[in-house]
Amino acid sequence: MTLKGKINMKLHRFYIQEMHNKFGDIPMGEIVWVHDENILRQWLRVLRYRIGDELVVFNDEEERLYKIAEISENSVKLEMITQLERKIPRKKIYLFWSVLKKDKNDWVLQKATELGVHKFIPVIAERSEKTGINLDRATKILIEASEQCGRSDIPQIREPVSLSEALSEYGNQLQLIICEQESENIIDVSGLDSVGLLVGPEGGWSDAEKQLFQEKNLLHIAISNFTLRAETAAVVGVAKLMSG
Repeated sequence: MTLKGKINMKLHRFYIQEMHNKFGDIPMGEIVWVHDENILRQWLRVLRYRIGDELVVFNDEEERLYKIAEISENSVKLEMITQLERKIPRKKIYLFWSVLKKDKNDWVLQKATELGVHKFIPVIAERSEKTGINLDRATKILIEASEQCGRSDIPQIREPVSLSEALSEYGNQLQLIICEQESENIIDVSGLDSVGLLVGPEGGWSDAEKQLFQEKNLLHIAISNFTLRAETAAVVGVAKLMSG
């Protein structure tokens, strides 16, 4: 089987921001001894890797295909097969979404990561159902989604901010677009390489928030003739921006 054929097979990918062993940090070299207990537990007990099995390791700078060369009681030796081309989203999309309840935020984070969102900004709107988000859990979801979908970077996420704070902080940096079912002043999204998408809560934007959008002359994107749930609107809006 050719190398290309092997890479096209389903290989597990692992994001390791900083590789290290029991002696400290190590580079992602041609030969790597991995001693991290959590990683070894996943590789040897969950995935049941054996000598000769292949896997992909990537960080914020490079991505490599490795083969397991040796397995000892508390370490695994990797030998590099080849350097891989990194896959990075071609656009920088910032998703400003009103914090939702239950597991809806998890779904937005996972699917929007797969579509290529660059940064997530949770927003607290007047009708938001929640005001907080578990950043540790969110970061884990972003990493797992990136590992599984094949992208070579991990999206960023920040603490929730109020809508007014978000508009003030990002308004001069990005072309901000409002995602609404019925809207005027529609924008042509083709050619936009860096853009922010604002998605409101289930109850929609309040009159005061809509007035704020008008004062800032924000444009809109039309995504559907039907009424979409907030989490659906976020994913559909991102997909339209990414394909435009």
